[in-house]
This record gives sequence, C-alpha cells and structure tokens, in this order.
Amino acid sequence: MKFYIKVLLLLLIPSWLSAQTGTFYDYHYYSQQRVDSLQLLFNSTPNDTIKMAVSRDLGLYYGESNSDSAFYFQSLQLKIAEKLNQRLWMADANDILGYIETKRGNYPAALQHFLAGIKLAEDVETEKNIWRVTKFSGDGNPKKARLTSLANISNDFGLLYQTIANMEKQIEWFNKSISISKKINDPIVLSYSYGNLGVAYMNQGKTDTALQLFNQALDYAYSAGFIKFIGTITFPIGNIYLNRQEYDSAKKYFQQTVNVSLAIDNPSSEAYGYVGFAILYEKINQLDSGFYYARRALDIFTKTVEPSGKLLAFEVMTSLFKKNAQIDSAFSYQQMSMAVKDSLHNSDKIKQFENIGFDQQLKVQELEKEKAIIQNRNSTIAFISGSFVFLLIGLLLYKNNRQKQKANKVLEKTLTDLKSTQSQLIQSEKMASLGELTAGIAHEIQNPLNFVNNFSEINTELIEELKAELAAGNGQEALAFADDIKENERKINHHGKRADTIVKGMLQHSRSSKGEKEPTDINALADEYLRLAYYGLRAKDNSFNSNFTTNFDKGIGKIDVAPQDIGRVLLNLYNNAFYSVLEKKKRLNEMFEPAVSVSTKIVADNVVITVKDNGNGIPEKVLEKIYQPFFTTKPTGEGTGLGLSISYDIITKGHNGEIKVETQEGEGSEFIIQIPIR
Repeated sequence: MKFYIKVLLLLLIPSWLSAQTGTFYDYHYYSQQRVDSLQLLFNSTPNDTIKMAVSRDLGLYYGESNSDSAFYFQSLQLKIAEKLNQRLWMADANDILGYIETKRGNYPAALQHFLAGIKLAEDVETEKNIWRVTKFSGDGNPKKARLTSLANISNDFGLLYQTIANMEKQIEWFNKSISISKKINDPIVLSYSYGNLGVAYMNQGKTDTALQLFNQALDYAYSAGFIKFIGTITFPIGNIYLNRQEYDSAKKYFQQTVNVSLAIDNPSSEAYGYVGFAILYEKINQLDSGFYYARRALDIFTKTVEPSGKLLAFEVMTSLFKKNAQIDSAFSYQQMSMAVKDSLHNSDKIKQFENIGFDQQLKVQELEKEKAIIQNRNSTIAFISGSFVFLLIGLLLYKNNRQKQKANKVLEKTLTDLKSTQSQLIQSEKMASLGELTAGIAHEIQNPLNFVNNFSEINTELIEELKAELAAGNGQEALAFADDIKENERKINHHGKRADTIVKGMLQHSRSSKGEKEPTDINALADEYLRLAYYGLRAKDNSFNSNFTTNFDKGIGKIDVAPQDIGRVLLNLYNNAFYSVLEKKKRLNEMFEPAVSVSTKIVADNVVITVKDNGNGIPEKVLEKIYQPFFTTKPTGEGTGLGLSISYDIITKGHNGEIKVETQEGEGSEFIIQIPIR
C-alpha cells in the first residue's frame, strides 16, 4: 500500500507544481477533485516547501467557506516559511491570517499579522531567494512579487479599519494599495481595492462617487478574468439602489451577487446576496420571502464562522419579526444580535487594538531617530567620497555620452526599419489570406450571378408574351405576366444584393483595420467565411472534398465586434482546419472522411465560437509555440507563421477575449474563442 501511495505522489507532485504559475488568486477555480488531490499531497509529502505551498492553496480555498480550516493551513504555511526563512511566504501568510482574523472579529490578532506582513513586504531583502516566485508574480519578477504582496496587505489592512469604522485609516490604506497596484499593473488587486474604497465612500453617504469606484472595480475584475470578489462589489451596488428605492436594479445586483458566488463556490459572498434579498423583500412587504433569504444567509454565516455576517443576518431577522408582529421572536434575535455585537466591538478588544497601534507608532519613531543619527554621521563621509566619485563619473559620462549619441542614431534607424517590416509582414499575411479567399469569393458570386442571368432571360420572354396579350386585349393574362415579371425582378434584386455583400466583404477584408466595433451578426459572419474558405481550397485542389457543418445559437443576435478582424480570425482557423483534414486525407485516402464544424453559443456573458476538425491534431511538443509570430508547421512557402499570432492579439487585446485549443495528435483539434458581450 505504501508503494502505491509513493507512485501516486510521484505522478501528482509534478502536475501540481506545473499548475502553480497562474494568477495570484487562481485557487478559487479548483474543482473538488483538485482539492482532494491537494489534501492527499498534503497528508503524504515529507517535503517542507511542497507542504508550505499546498497549505497556502488549501488555506486560500477555504478562506471564504471555512475560516477554521483556512486558519489551520495558513498558520502552517507561516510556521514552515519561518523555518525555511522564506520572507515573502511569511509576509503572504501573515496577510491572509490577518484577513481571516478580521472576518472572525479578532482585531488585535489581525493587526499583529498585518504589521508583521507590512514590515516584511516593505523590506527589499524579501526579494532575495524566493522559492517559486511565480506563485506571486506570473513573470517571475522578485520585486513585482514583493510589491504584489505589499498591495494585498495594504488592501486587507484597509478592510480591518473598515470593520471598526475608522474612515480616515481605511481610505488611506486602500489608496496605498491602489497606488502600488498601478505601478505594477495588477488589475486583480485594483479590482478589490477600488471595490473596498467604494464601500468606504458609500458608508459616508457619497453614493455617486461610490458607484464610480464600483464600476472601476468591475472593469478591472472583468479585464483580468477575476470573478472571485465580484459579489462583494455587486452587493453594495445593490444596497445603493435599494436605499434609492430602485428595487428592480437592486434585485438585479443582488441576483448577480448570488449567481457569481455560486459559480465559484464563495458561500460568504453568496450569503451577503441573500441578506440583500431579505432586506429588499422586507421593504416591499413580502415577508415570507424575506424570512427565507435571511435564514439562508444565517445558515451560511454560521457554517463559515463569520460573526459580522451573523450580526447582519440577526438584525435583518429582528426587523422582519417586528414587522410581522412576532415580538417574542424579534426580542430573541435582538438578544443574539447584541451578543455578537458585544463580542465584535467590546471595549477591551478595541483598547487592545489601539495599544498595539500605539506601540507600533513608538517603534517607528525610535527607528526614525536612529535613522537620523546614522544619516548625520554618514553624511560627512558621503560628501567627501561623493565629491571624488562625481568627478570621476563626470569624466566617464563625458566620454560615454559621445559613444551613446552614435549608438542611439543606429538604434533609432533600426527601430524604424523594424516597425516598417512588421507592418509589411502583417499586410502580407492579410493579402495572403485574401488570395486564399479569392477562389471562394468567385464561387459564391457565381451563384447569385447565375440567378440574375436566368431570371433576366425569363423576364425577356415574359415581356414578349405580355405585349402579345395586351395586343390581343387579354388584360387578365397580361396582369398575370406582369406579376411574374415583378416577382422575378425581386429575386434579381435579392441575388444582386447578395453579390454586392460578398464584394464589399472582400474589399473590407483587404483594407487596414481600425478595430472599430459595430453590431455584427456573428452567426452570418462565421457561416460566410466558412463557405469562402472551403470553396477557396476546392479551387486550388478540385479533388478535395470535406463535410462541413454549422450549429449556430440563433438567440445570440448582433454583438459589438470588429467584423473585419473577427473575420480574419475565423478565416485563419478555417484554413488551418481544412489544411489539416486535407493532409490527413492524403495520408489515409479512402479510409478517412474529412469533417470540419463551427458552432456558436452563449455562456454566461460571453459568446463562444468553436471550430473543430478531425485532422492530424497538433503535436504536444509544439503546442506552446503556436501563437508565437513566424512559427509554422507547414512546409516552406505555404505559411507565414503569423496567422495564429495575429488572431491571438485580435481576440485577447482587441476584444478582451480568450482563445484556446484542445487537441489530440492524430485525432483532430478544437479551437475555442470566447468574446465578452457585456
């Protein structure tokens, strides 16, 4: 049995380590199976560093659902980090422990952890010897990792002061978090720092300012694809609309709070959504619904051990019972509410909190005095040595300046040449795709032109017959012929417009894109480019045949995209799919039936476009390179290697979307495009 456990761990550890390079808070997407794997690894590994990292992940996972479990794992992370002298891991553990203690109402302990974390995160020595720095900074930059931790601690410090209603301090710490996050361009920390700052202004009654801050928070959250704390932003927005008696808007945001919380398994945020519903239904005198949601919130806050949430639920229950004339029950819940409030805000706890802050201020003052003495002592030495150094540097700078001026001229010319070459390459890729479209366009235009010619010939004959009937005085027959001519003219007009649309699309594809978005029928766009790509390939190789199918969600309607850019992405994916099935057909001949499909659907607030083929698939060894510029698996002369690179930029940068691939070598590939519609 021990042997099997060791084998399982050998398989589990590499896969777990490879998953640790995501965003700072990627843990909330863990499935239950993943959590079970982490638990197994935690219980079995003898390695301290791995146990420290697994403790962090499990602590963060339980952070919003079970504070006792979260506290256990984060305390273990801190203990191991101290043993290994991993300063950034110590700062991180202190931050999360402070956050947990804040939620549990243990403010003195929370303050101690935050002060310890701040001290570590402000020290540049913390940047040295960081184990798995990518856990804190995706690009592996030690300074950015330290500042990310400092921004998080500053935000959570502000939450502590928000909990005890210290307005000045909370705004100070939230602004500090925002300032640091902007320097390191961290949209995730910016999302919840702006959200928390919005709550501060809401509590001051400045609801217009609060709404602006909440909207900024949502923008940052959606741009980063970070939805864990969206519920904590939508809940106070709902409260603002509730106080304004705009009940439909309030209900919308409370529902959004519940939906997103359920989607990512964040019971704490879910419970606040239920509190919002309970208060709303009390205000509109639907008391049964109010009791239902208040009880659901209370059940969750009890399980997650969140006293401040229980206090809010108790107060709502008290108000509901009073309104329902159930005075005994109202009194009972009022008593429970007072007990929780006393535990959170008793004078001994606040006094202890203030004493810690005062002691910390004294320590800072003493350090400042020592620092001033040392600076005065060193200033004389620095002045003498500095004068000599400046003289030496001046001579070196004068010599180097002339060399740099020459080098800068060379660099400027090189940069200009590179930009010009880049523009030419992108335009070449576009014109290459236009060339591939030409045959398909010709085929598509031929069909409506055939209809135009045929109906024109029929109308010529009908006109002659109309003249004959008029000459014979048969007015009724003449009218019948006139109706036929009119119907044929309508068909001629319809097919003429179809040809016009195809030609305009070709011209639009050949022009330089400005990336301007407009309402676009994404289904029609996907269908048209699929047919153009297929018939273009058929024109190059008339022996090629492939099944192609569509499955479009007709409820999508028009969405705001840059049609020219999305068309280029679809054309590239279609061409790659048909090329792949063609190569497989050449290899297997009659044994293989090529198939390409495209589908669309709405998932949450996104349109998802899927292009699937049963071709050769993509080898695993090159999978990570497919979005790199100039990388191609096609023979020389058959591909520029820019198609997927440009497509990636169009989707991710131009439309704030996502493009990913699922593939199995020898079986086929499936490219999935996800574009937000709100």
